[in-house]
Amino acid sequence: MSVIRKTSSKKQRAREILTRLKGLYPDATCSLNYSTPVQLLVATILSAQCTDERVNKVTPELFGRFPDAAGLASADLEELENLVRSTGFYRNKAKNIQGACRMIVSEFNSVVPNEMQLLLKLPGVARKTANVVLAHAYGINAGVTVDTHVKRLSQRLGLTEHPDPIRIEQDLMGLLPQADWENWSIRLIYHGRAVCKARSPSCDTCELADLCPKKTIDN
Repeated sequence: MSVIRKTSSKKQRAREILTRLKGLYPDATCSLNYSTPVQLLVATILSAQCTDERVNKVTPELFGRFPDAAGLASADLEELENLVRSTGFYRNKAKNIQGACRMIVSEFNSVVPNEMQLLLKLPGVARKTANVVLAHAYGINAGVTVDTHVKRLSQRLGLTEHPDPIRIEQDLMGLLPQADWENWSIRLIYHGRAVCKARSPSCDTCELADLCPKKTIDN
């Protein structure tokens, strides 16, 4: 049976996991391609239930045609739908992108807001998208981005027992230094893709195995 390294608290264990993730993925960064805050916002909306790789195949043509909020706000909706079709749920995504950009133009002088509560007013924007935009467009760590990888790994690592992303985010914010909130998410996503996969996690080669309650229980 594996033995979890003895630490005095869950917070200590979370920070040891963070240290190891930094060593494993030192150059981890946002995988989405963008040039401006509005492009990051749009790419993040498109990434819902879609891979970043697929989004990056769609956005060059999309941003070539509509590079800014004004262009997206006034775009023909059917054309917008066709451009984002391959990302899935394309009608809803196109509607939200256009609605968000219209609000950015009309209420925020064509500038993506840099405050959480203002971002959450935009159609199609919840905390996950807002956290990504604030961190990578403005350098503001307002929270922890919780996607499917972060949710799965945080639960497996015993850092949260909650299924709800908002409760998971609150737990992680209490365990990690604010300066590392966003790079925690990115590195955990990298680890989820490469090692701690949903169906067949590679526990035997995982550098976090001795810190993982699930690995101990399963063995």
